[in-house]
Amino acid sequence: MTDHLVIAGRTFGSRLIVGTGKYRSFEEMARAHRASGADVVTVAVRRVNLQDRSKESMLDYIDRKKFLILPNTAGCYSADEAVRTAHLAREAGLSEWIKLEVIGDERTLFPDTEQLIQATKTLVREGFIVLPYTNDDLVVARKLIDSGASAVMPLAAPIGSGLGIQNLANLRILRERISEVPLIVDAGVGTASDATIAMELGADGVLMNTAIAGAQDAVLMAEAMRAAVEAGRKAFLAGRIEKKLYATASSPTAGVVR
Repeated sequence: MTDHLVIAGRTFGSRLIVGTGKYRSFEEMARAHRASGADVVTVAVRRVNLQDRSKESMLDYIDRKKFLILPNTAGCYSADEAVRTAHLAREAGLSEWIKLEVIGDERTLFPDTEQLIQATKTLVREGFIVLPYTNDDLVVARKLIDSGASAVMPLAAPIGSGLGIQNLANLRILRERISEVPLIVDAGVGTASDATIAMELGADGVLMNTAIAGAQDAVLMAEAMRAAVEAGRKAFLAGRIEKKLYATASSPTAGVVR
């Protein structure tokens, strides 16, 4: 297929973005990344030792010739804190791309949308390519786009919950009303069918971590997620049949001799 994901003018062959947390080892993480077929790997800046590179780090297991490292501001609870973390990532040579997270509630990890919009404006003004993790609110999404976000990344369910797509209607509305930037479902995916549903709804991509890293066989799940995202995208492009209440014969009876 020549159908690619394009973010901020950069083309990616895969519509799956994967994370780096919760793996049982760095070696397992690297194998899962390869199996996923992903082009983008997101890394929590605050969980990486950027000062002493002589010590082993997850960064040593990410081939930067194959993957774009997408630093994220996980664990930040204010716009100022998220902006400082983004600058730390850029100064350390990770990337000017940033997955922006500003958390508003410790238990649900739902975003603080007011602080998120503020941080987006600041980082865009300072030259970052900003991909904000947000809720499934169309109004907030539009404000993020107006602030210069290069994508919007609404949750499907709480981070790490594995509940799957809990907000079908809202994601459909977002898909119908947003066309300026990619729409990437972020958080809540638990298994391959969840990823397929997200893509069938028209999402441009899916970001996940726990669903792969927490699986009994992370590498095999990464393969499944790769296939699921590809299948869901193809189904969306193909166009599903109309849902009907009653049966329609698979073999039409018109012209049949009785």
